[in-house]
Formats: sequence, C-alpha cells, structure tokens
Amino acid sequence: MRNAIGGRHHRVLAEDRLCIRANPAVRSVAPRDTVSPIDATSDTPRTTIVLADDHTIVRSALRALLEAEEEFEVVAEAGDVDESVRKVLAYKPNVIVLDLSMPGGSSLTAIPKMREVSPGTAVVVLTMENEPRFAREALRSGALGFVLKDAADAELVAAVRAALKGQLYLNPQLGGMIAAAPEAPAGPPDNLTEREVEVLKLVALGHTNAEISEQLYLSVRTVESHRAHIQQKAGRATRAELVAYAREHGLLGDGSG
Repeated sequence: MRNAIGGRHHRVLAEDRLCIRANPAVRSVAPRDTVSPIDATSDTPRTTIVLADDHTIVRSALRALLEAEEEFEVVAEAGDVDESVRKVLAYKPNVIVLDLSMPGGSSLTAIPKMREVSPGTAVVVLTMENEPRFAREALRSGALGFVLKDAADAELVAAVRAALKGQLYLNPQLGGMIAAAPEAPAGPPDNLTEREVEVLKLVALGHTNAEISEQLYLSVRTVESHRAHIQQKAGRATRAELVAYAREHGLLGDGSG
C-alpha cells in the first residue's frame, strides 16, 4: 500500500492540476444535478453522464471539460459510492464517470451493481490509482474505461466516446505497464489467509459459525473473528455478498447455492 500521506498529497496535486486546466469554464458550471439546456434545433443525440467524485471542485472541472463537447450532458453528480448507485438507478445515464476512492465502500464492488440496475450505462473509471492491478480489477468488474486524473483533460472525452461504442479504453501508460508485467497467477483474493479462504467457502455454502467451528476444529469465537476479517478485507457484509464474492474469485464449485 502506498504511504497514506504521500498518496493524499499526490492526489490533491493532480486534482488541482485538473481543476486549473479546466478553470476558464468552472465558474459558469451549472449547479449539481441540474440538466444543461438542450438546443431544441439540434438533431445531435445527447449523451447523458453522471459524475461521481467526492470533491466538488473536481466534479465542477469535469463537468466543464465534458460539457465543452456539444453532445455531452451531465445530468447528475454524486459524492460517495451509495449515492453513485442511486443516481445511476434514477437517471439511467449513458455513462458514469466514477472515482475509485470515495466514501461509502469500494467503487469496484459498486460497478456490478450499477451494471445490474442500469445495463445500458457504461462505466468509465477516473482515478489517481496508477497501479495495473486497479485497472485489471475495474475492467473485470465491468468498467469499459480506465483514465488517470493526471491525463483527464487529454483522455476522458476519448474514453467516454469509446465506452459509448462498447469499446475498452485504457490509459496508455497503464497499458504499457500491464503488457510489460503480465498478471501473476491468482492467489487468495484481497490478502485473505488460507484459513480465511476456508471459512469464506463454508460461509458461502451456508454453514453456520458453529458448523464451521466443528469442521475446522476452531472455537466459535475464532470463526467469528475470521469472518469479521473476511468482511473487512473483501468489503462485503451480508452472506449474499460473500457468496457473490466467492464466486467472482472462483472459490466455489458449480453446485454451490
């Protein structure tokens, strides 16, 4: 994991640069969740977009950048993960531009939910996270684009247009890194220990904590502790979410319920 203070400083600097580049239009940006006026005489189809980022000034800069394109229309904004899912459900936009690091949980785990509630919405991730594993996870989760905030002014419009066509767009720098360093063979997801994987499988198969303790020769309290660690590492809370998580990572057989 990167150093928290250094990472935050790097993120702030990049977001400042993004805002400065878009600054000429920022002051005239429409208020949040308002629809820009549509030219009634124009036959150009409108591309509706939801912006999700936990910094208001970044959303303003992104709105200015996107709405400089005649066919783009930002219809709503969100500042956390749960609100992002709600806005996708409410507006059914063509595209959501989604920050990975927001309050309310993991944006990565929210992507499948967005695709479920609005199958026609393409997801373009915009983030400071420049490690290839984040791009891989985002694309696996259903995103069609992965753009770094440092390059937003040059790449975001192209990524949105590619996503509208159902095409993948990956930041060229990350694409080169992924090509140079192919993904290592998969191990336990999210740094789960072997014991936690065993507990996860049994939880997903419907076993109670008492049953798991008997099968693995552990105390019930130890099973509860493992389960809490699993939920924290995986970002999942309910059994249904743990079942989905186990399936996503190939931990269950075809006969699992």
